[in-house]
Amino acid sequence: MAMSPQTLELVNRAWTVRVQNFPREIEFDYPEQTEVITLTGKDCGLDCAHCGGHYLADMKSVDEVKGVDGSKSCLISGGCNSQGKVPFLHQLPFIQELKQGRRLNFHVGLVNETEADRLKELADVVSFDFVADAETISEVYGLDRREEDYVNSYRILRERVKVLPHICIGLKGGELAGEYHALDLLEREGVDGLVIIVFIPTPDTRYAEKSPPPLEEVIRFLAEARLRFADKPIFLGCMRPKGRYRQELDLAAVRCGVNKIVVPTRAAVELAGELGLKVIRGEECCVL
Repeated sequence: MAMSPQTLELVNRAWTVRVQNFPREIEFDYPEQTEVITLTGKDCGLDCAHCGGHYLADMKSVDEVKGVDGSKSCLISGGCNSQGKVPFLHQLPFIQELKQGRRLNFHVGLVNETEADRLKELADVVSFDFVADAETISEVYGLDRREEDYVNSYRILRERVKVLPHICIGLKGGELAGEYHALDLLEREGVDGLVIIVFIPTPDTRYAEKSPPPLEEVIRFLAEARLRFADKPIFLGCMRPKGRYRQELDLAAVRCGVNKIVVPTRAAVELAGELGLKVIRGEECCVL
């Protein structure tokens, strides 16, 4: 795609920073070896504007997973309750059984210290949706929460376990609202790495008729993240629009210097080779 001179200059700066701080290699992940599990089945107490429980339908329930073997790792997720938490404490025996011989990535929403202490015993990593805009929290999740609640949960988790914050660009129906502030807060708190995903208009949700965020704004955000976290791994996660949007985004992500892309387009793989990057193939969730 044709980018403005300002965006192109930002992307070029990001690439320079990437080359200065990392080996010339990139990982492309195809997570066939990570089982995705919902602890709540198809139930969610929030009916979020961007999801509406849609993505739970593609996950395996606890009953479906019992007796299943062969996966190297699991993503433990589920619907949230009215407090913005994925209730996992009542499933501890099941989770402890899963832990035998597998690595576990948890997506559990907001947590308190007691919950974080239990995650310390179980989680190899926690994927934490980091939201830094009160209007977005209210409109998307329907929660009476503030950015401080997300910062506090992130801080509590980070004291106990490896955490990879996720920023969804355009979560507020395709509008950027607080994403750059999230980078400010994460600079202050520190990160082990950062996962960037992009809002997808999803059928049968309140945001079904919305559009993805403008592609050039997403590219600028990726480049800015690379510049701010020069020596930290940055991943382009699995949640992002398909079609031409995805192809252009993946190409730009390689040029912005991301370290991993989940299920990249063929064009991105080819570009990585042209740029002299050694391709490493992963088969699990990108944070593992």
